[in-house]
Amino acid sequence: MHVEEQFTPKTWPESPERATLEGKNKFLGFWFFLGGETVLFASLFATYLALKDKVPNKDSLISTDIFDLKLAFIMTMILLTSSITSVYAIYHMKNFHFKKMQAWLFITVVLGLAFLACEIYEFWHYTHGLDFGYTTSAFSSAFYTLVGFHGGHVVFGLGWMIALMVRNANRGLSLYNAPKFYLASLYWHFIDVVWVFIFTVVYLMGMV
Repeated sequence: MHVEEQFTPKTWPESPERATLEGKNKFLGFWFFLGGETVLFASLFATYLALKDKVPNKDSLISTDIFDLKLAFIMTMILLTSSITSVYAIYHMKNFHFKKMQAWLFITVVLGLAFLACEIYEFWHYTHGLDFGYTTSAFSSAFYTLVGFHGGHVVFGLGWMIALMVRNANRGLSLYNAPKFYLASLYWHFIDVVWVFIFTVVYLMGMV
């Protein structure tokens, strides 16, 4: 049971996400979690690089035949913009402006959904338009596993933010939920950083 103290912009702590022991413990657990996630993605990147363009025969599609760099660039811009909007959301959280924080989080969610829509279209185009499915080759399996696993993280991050927004819509900010909003934003930044690596390693290097 958490007793929510009443705050004003003047009495709101400068770092509300770390103002309580519970908040500090959430941070510690979160960094352990991100450490495991980093190792997992590193394994997927290593697997992809080992299997890149490993196809059944010389007539099979390889990365230069498949990837749409323009679409990947648009997706990158959408996700990087969503990272900026999440920064604005946390800025308003730190200044005790709940409605403004919610508004910027909503924009972040909309951008995240736009990114997912692009990724779904990309996968559909590859599988139906180019006949490049998950089981087509070792290369395709590595590609879909890496990029799809990141897409799953995007879905989780969106669900996390939406749940926080809905659950706290009528509660406002407190020292209990402030760390949750902050960590959700950090997780979103992690997703964005991973995508930058995917854009570089998969798409840019794939065009060489």
